[in-house]
Amino acid sequence: MSDDHTHVQEFFGSRAADWDRRFPDDGPAYAAAVAELGLRPGDRVLDAGCGTGRALTPLRAAVGPAGLVLGADLTPAMLQAAVRAGRDRDGRLLRADVAALPLRSRSLDAVFAAGLIAHLPDPAGNLRELARVVRPGGVLALFHPIGRAALAARQGRQLTPGDLRAEPNLRPLLAGSGWNTTAYIDEDARFLALAVRAG
Repeated sequence: MSDDHTHVQEFFGSRAADWDRRFPDDGPAYAAAVAELGLRPGDRVLDAGCGTGRALTPLRAAVGPAGLVLGADLTPAMLQAAVRAGRDRDGRLLRADVAALPLRSRSLDAVFAAGLIAHLPDPAGNLRELARVVRPGGVLALFHPIGRAALAARQGRQLTPGDLRAEPNLRPLLAGSGWNTTAYIDEDARFLALAVRAG
């Protein structure tokens, strides 16, 4: 495994057991962000970097029993926490790297990614891989339950012009990776960028 993988696994692995207790009020924000995807019954959706699986329940509710919900994460401890929380009943969990997903090209209708983009070692390449597995016209949601400024304050740092999630940086990054941005929201209560898979 690369150093990036090791760092991500160490960071999230040590926090997995109490992750949901640290952020107990995020459920409504996740549900609202999932609703923005516009999923229909029977759709196929991936929660990329699913962590403890907090999006799996609203994703399952959106696609119904005929739909497919997958949750992929690189950190075994996060996937184990998802199982302990019973969220594996709402989606199939995969230990997988978003750099090389074990999925067929154009096999999904949508990807949901909460807090993922800041942890990608190769954002452009990784976003291209997400585009690979989504059909043309499919949707990507990059989400965080608090906005950029609120997150920076929580982490005791300043926002910088190089912030990957800043709109002037994110729009061209998405466009160069096969996505057309359709919405960008950065409020204290949430961050959400929606994009459609280009033709």
